[in-house]
Order: sequence, then C-alpha cells, then structure tokens
Amino acid sequence: MRIQNSNKCNECKECWKAFIHCSQLIQHLRIHKGEKHYECKECGKAFYYGSELILHQRIHTGEKPNECKECGKAFMQLSQFTQHQRLHTGEKPYEYEQRGKAFICGFQLTEHLHLHTGEKPFECKECGKTFRHRSSPTIHQRLHTHEKPYECKECGKAFNYGSELILHQRIHTGEKPYECKECGKAFRQRSQLTQHQRLHTGEKPYECKQCGKAFIRGFQLTEHLRLHTGEKPYECKECGKTFRHRSHLTIHQRIHTGEKPYECRECGKAFSYHSSFSHHQKIHSGKKPYECSECGKAFCDGLQLTLHRRIHTGEKPYECKECGKTFRQCSHLKRHQIIHTGEKPHECMICGKAFRLHSHLIQHQRIHTGEKPFECKECGKTFSYHSSFSHHQRIHSGKKPYECGKATNDGLQFNVHQTLHTVETSVNFPLSPS
Repeated sequence: MRIQNSNKCNECKECWKAFIHCSQLIQHLRIHKGEKHYECKECGKAFYYGSELILHQRIHTGEKPNECKECGKAFMQLSQFTQHQRLHTGEKPYEYEQRGKAFICGFQLTEHLHLHTGEKPFECKECGKTFRHRSSPTIHQRLHTHEKPYECKECGKAFNYGSELILHQRIHTGEKPYECKECGKAFRQRSQLTQHQRLHTGEKPYECKQCGKAFIRGFQLTEHLRLHTGEKPYECKECGKTFRHRSHLTIHQRIHTGEKPYECRECGKAFSYHSSFSHHQKIHSGKKPYECSECGKAFCDGLQLTLHRRIHTGEKPYECKECGKTFRQCSHLKRHQIIHTGEKPHECMICGKAFRLHSHLIQHQRIHTGEKPFECKECGKTFSYHSSFSHHQRIHSGKKPYECGKATNDGLQFNVHQTLHTVETSVNFPLSPS
C-alpha cells in the first residue's frame, strides 16, 4: 500500500507519468516548464538533466570512455557501445514476428513498422513535411536554417550531413573502397560502383515510356525526357538563354565570364571547353591515329575523321527547317540558323556591339585589347586577324593565287580587276563607219 501511495505522490499531473523517486519527478517537470538548468560553458547549449550535459561535454573533450574489446572502437555513450557490441555477437533482440525480421536497436524496429503502417509521425515545424524516422526532421531542418555543421579540416568546406563529409574526405585521402570485381576499377561511393557494374551486365533499368530508350542512370532518363517535353529548366541570368542540362549552362556561362579552366601544361594555352583542350593536346603529341581510307589524310580524333569523310560521301545530315539548306556539321547548322533568327548572342562587354558568332566577338575584342596574335616569322610583323596574316605572307612567298590573265596576290585587287572586264562587255560601243 505504501508503494501505491508513493507512486501517486510521484505522478506527473501534466502527462500522468509516474516515478519511483520524487527527485525523478522534479527533473521530469522541467520538460513541461521548459526549464534547462544545465548549460554547457563551451557552446551555451542547455539541458534538462545533468546526465545529458555530461554526455554532451564529451563532444568538446573528445572523450570516449566506452571501448569495444573486439575491434577497439570507442563510444561516448554506453547505449551506443551496447548497440555496437551486437554487431560482433549477432544479437538482434528486437524482432518483427509477422515477417521474421530482427533488429539490433529498439528504435530500428519501431521505425521499420512505419514502412508497413505508412505512418510518418515526425513533422517539420517549418514546412509541415513528415518523416518515418526520428532523426530525419533534424537533418531536414538544416535546409531551412542553412546549417552545415560538418566541416572538412583539409579545405574548410562544410556539409549538411555527416555522410556527405565522409564522401568528400575521400577526395583528399584518395580512398576508393568500392572495387569492381570484373575490371578492378575502384570508386568512392557505393552508388558509383552499382552504376558502373551495369556497364558489364548491360542492365538499363531506367526506360523512357515515350520512345522505349533505356538508361543506366536515373538522371540520364530525367534529362532525356526533356527532349519530349521541351523543358529547359536551366536559365542563364546574363542573357536568358535556357538549357536542358545543368552542365550545358555551366559551359555556356564561360562565354560571359571568359573563364578558361583547361590549361595546357606544354604551352600554357587555356580553353573554355574540355573537348577543345583534349584536341589541342594532340598537337603536342603529334599523334594522328585516325586516317581517311579515301585520301590518306590523318586526324587527331575520330570525330574529325567522321566529319571529313562527309566531304567524300557528300553526306549533309543537318537540315535547316527554315530554308532546307543542309550541312555536314551540327555547329554549321546552328551558325546558319542565326541568319534566320537575327540573333546576336555574343556581345562585347566594352562597347556593347553584338555578333552572331563567338569567333567574330573574339576578333572584334582585339580592337580594344590591341592583341595581335599572328606573327610573321619572316619580318616579325604582327596582325590581329588570320586573314591579314595570310595575305601578308604572300608578299614573302610571291604566291599569286588569283589569276585572270593578270595574276595578283590580293583577292580584293582580283575582284576589282574583274570588274574591268564586266564593264567592257556591258558597254555597247558604236561601230566605225565603213
């Protein structure tokens, strides 16, 4: 009877929870009152219970008094240590009888049951989103607070999640723990290995319902679907141009910023695009492994050979929908289409003059910079434009490619000369009297 009276005396009137000792009830009441008497002197965080403060302080001191004798791993909390030991013993005391599935921790079983019931009892107070797992709202709220508590000691980069930091640190350590058993290639992330293995198995689990095309990666399907929907979600803030792929926007933005992240170690020349950089490097190696079977001309890469072969075959697969004109290269079609649209997307930041082609903008900018990159090896004279340089070289070589009875090394002079003939033939001179 005394015990019953004791329990009644130590019962919380807010939630009717009962305690054996009066001191436990006093501590419990602080939760309802919002009292947090135990404050950390390091960071100012406050707690309801002294035991919580003691555990928290170990974050600052790094103390991990609970060490596993099997593997040497240490833990701040006894509960963490107890749970860890079950990995070695194989003990899973929390069993879901209906499916026969067992768990090391009680909360894992509780959260697993939410999968079957569909229950999401943990709600974000900011946006109302609900979660199955108790830890999920805490992690999710960092999107609202922009908190990034996990910082890399090597480079200072911060992350929302501890798992992101672990993956990032592998960039510095070079660790690649996930190895392909087929070819030996190693990866930083398990997901990267899973995707890579599909190259060997041929598995393409992401299929387009519109056209049946299948993909190895989910994001490839997402990007492919934009071909059908016409969606271009990535917009350039400078000129408003939109793109299907984020990577295309990143590359496009270099037009505005002038960024050239790919630098040749041989000559120091920098490039905006990796493809241009790769092509340039082959100039130094001198390798031209792709040879045309028709004329024997060799090229640095296979794409150049493919484009060259169209000269022999006459193939022009890129057609303008406006006028029906066809082109060998996609880039030539895009350049041509600007004639119809009148678009001049390449603007000079100094004077505001706009151009249809990026190459024309580069040439124009030399007026402002005074740059003359084309130097004559014979006399040292420099030129802003390649055409001027080529014309000048004919003075030294004596070459006169424009012939009409009278030869000249100047295309403009040749055109002027030809008009003399057209004038003579177009004028009707009177016949002399007989």
